[in-house]
Amino acid sequence: MHLDPDKLGELYAQLGEAGAEDVVCRAIEELAVRLTHCERLWRQNNMVDLRKNARSLIAIAEQIGMSAMASIARDVTAAIDNEDAPAVAAILFRLLRVGERSLTAVWDQQDITV
Repeated sequence: MHLDPDKLGELYAQLGEAGAEDVVCRAIEELAVRLTHCERLWRQNNMVDLRKNARSLIAIAEQIGMSAMASIARDVTAAIDNEDAPAVAAILFRLLRVGERSLTAVWDQQDITV
């Protein structure tokens, strides 16, 4: 898992402890919602909205230093663009696994800083 502690450190430096914690908590909640939504869209075979949702994950993940999650979300969008359904499925489920671990890691790190 590639969690960038420097990115979180930048947030804390820019926003202060309370502001950074607020941003991180909201980002974690939003990522969790969007990951669940990605899976639902995939099951509905809604590739247009799945692509939009995966793209939104990239920006949110990058904001709080989840580089692996952002990278995999980019791979999901590329597989959708290539109309490669087996790759979309494989990469999406990798995104869900990594996303869950990354959210847990950020949450654990958040607990350490409080």
